[in-house]
Amino acid sequence: MSKDAVLKTIKDEDVQYVDIRFTDPRGKLQHVTVMADQVDEDFLDEGFMFDGSSIAGFKSIEQSDMKLMPDTASAYLDPFYAEKTLCVHCSVAEPDTGEPYNRCPRSVSEKAEAYLKSTGIGDTAFFGPEAEFFVFDDVRFSVEINKVGYHVDAVDGSWNTDTEYETGNLGFRGGVKGGYFPVNPTDHGMDMRNEMLSTMKQIGMKVAERP
Repeated sequence: MSKDAVLKTIKDEDVQYVDIRFTDPRGKLQHVTVMADQVDEDFLDEGFMFDGSSIAGFKSIEQSDMKLMPDTASAYLDPFYAEKTLCVHCSVAEPDTGEPYNRCPRSVSEKAEAYLKSTGIGDTAFFGPEAEFFVFDDVRFSVEINKVGYHVDAVDGSWNTDTEYETGNLGFRGGVKGGYFPVNPTDHGMDMRNEMLSTMKQIGMKVAERP
């Protein structure tokens, strides 16, 4: 999305909030949300100040002022919020010089791509997360002065082959590490994954439609 397209989307879609997102040095997504009427050309051009000392691995309190520079090409409407929200991913910059912050993963990736082009090795680099995760029905942990422990549970876990359920136990559970490629009925997560993919595809199509 161009800068003008972002502002037009906010107006046309009656967007209420803009979610400003960035990544910390460990690859964890962080965010801060502003009212949509705060976002104008100056906001998109000049960036948004924030406290970097609140982010693990960034800066100490005496050097905490940092700036988020929105990448309007990354903007999209997030379908999961109750109020209409536009998300924009940002790079982190030094506020006094405007230089990319050397611990910002996005800025490091941009430098890597620039180096790739300058050496003639290639002209495009792709960076992205590996969307691998576990689905649990119950997660508990304890870190106390006298004990440390955790407990996870999932209906389709291999350890639940003899668990009693009100609706009965049909026994369709894979063994340890046996949940990677089985079909139904052992694969309980297909509908959920399909819904995730369909939603991400819809988001991508809407982003691509914008100039």
